Amino acid sequence: MPETQSTPEPFVSRTAPEAIDDLRTRLRMTRWPDAPEDVGWSLGTDLDRLRELVAYWADGFDWPAQEAALARLPRFRTLVGGLGIHFVHARAVAPAGPVLPVVLSHGWPDSFWRYSKVVSLLTDPGAHGADPADAFDVVVPDMPGFGYSDRPTGRPLSSIAVAGLWAELMRTLGYERFGAAGGDLGSHVSRYLALDHADRVAAVHRTDGGLPVFAGDPATLTREERAWFAEAATWTATEGAYGAIQRTKPQTVAAALNDSPAGLAAWIVEKLHAWSDGGIDHAFTRDEVLTNITIYWLTGTIGSSMRMYHANSAIHAEQLTRRVEVPSGFSVFRGDVVRPPRAWLERTANAVRVTEPERGGHFAPFEEPELYAQELRDFFRPYRGESGAV
Repeated sequence: MPETQSTPEPFVSRTAPEAIDDLRTRLRMTRWPDAPEDVGWSLGTDLDRLRELVAYWADGFDWPAQEAALARLPRFRTLVGGLGIHFVHARAVAPAGPVLPVVLSHGWPDSFWRYSKVVSLLTDPGAHGADPADAFDVVVPDMPGFGYSDRPTGRPLSSIAVAGLWAELMRTLGYERFGAAGGDLGSHVSRYLALDHADRVAAVHRTDGGLPVFAGDPATLTREERAWFAEAATWTATEGAYGAIQRTKPQTVAAALNDSPAGLAAWIVEKLHAWSDGGIDHAFTRDEVLTNITIYWLTGTIGSSMRMYHANSAIHAEQLTRRVEVPSGFSVFRGDVVRPPRAWLERTANAVRVTEPERGGHFAPFEEPELYAQELRDFFRPYRGESGAV
């Protein structure tokens, strides 16, 4: 039943055995497509690799064990803006100084799963060989239509709307001032938190600058910026078909992906492979990949997650070109896609810190949790005294 109150309540997901039985039956009944010989990943998901993954998903993957592991995170649900929002809320352990609350916003195709490895690194840095003075209170919400949060029943919500929900959520949790961080869609949400709630956001950290949108005189762009625009256009033409579908006709593909777990896996696995540093085998274990996909399957959220692309496509150009004046940090990981030059980051934001970590890709908090956690510790350290509770 939907929540009727705004007081956070503890949440534990419990999957009915019959849901797992249905999933396994569907996996075993997959009607496989053909594929040219030796095509590998060049036309999309490698069919041989997908067959191996699906076979393991059907007969080897232990979802109850993964569900129990996720349950060790302090998870809650509460009503925000009329929607039930699921989130992790972990408080700093034995802090040695001012505690900065930080809200971490995930992207697509994932959920709170993206940050599941970094929570303890941020709340208890002393236990991981870092300075206890760098402890955070950590909030990791599932966006509406993702994971265990409610799916909007009306118009899908844009990143601007989600930023407004997160501002309300942080106030509900007692945080008047806080830091924001994110990547992918979460980078957009964090950006709008800094733009529309600048009086409450101490600083904002992002792992990308989004795809370039520019309304000024092209002659003012640096050579590096022009090269990046060309790179982004090439990437969109060769790798961006998924985005075009999700911006325009998400319901068409949702009918297939919500019915076929093998199809859902193909749609998500291809992005995990293409966007991670070194490919899927280097970045993730099979269990990690399938935990992410199984969350999508059991919650039935692939369609609602894609609809956020449609909502974002309606954001007006003047919103996309606003400059962020809140102190901004960027960690542009080596293996990420469409990596912006520093000149562009400084043009679009008050970029006080830009780093290029040598390892990690689009899913850096999951691929390289220790490195990502240190990036956040280093960036937010000067802003700890600017946080406060209601």
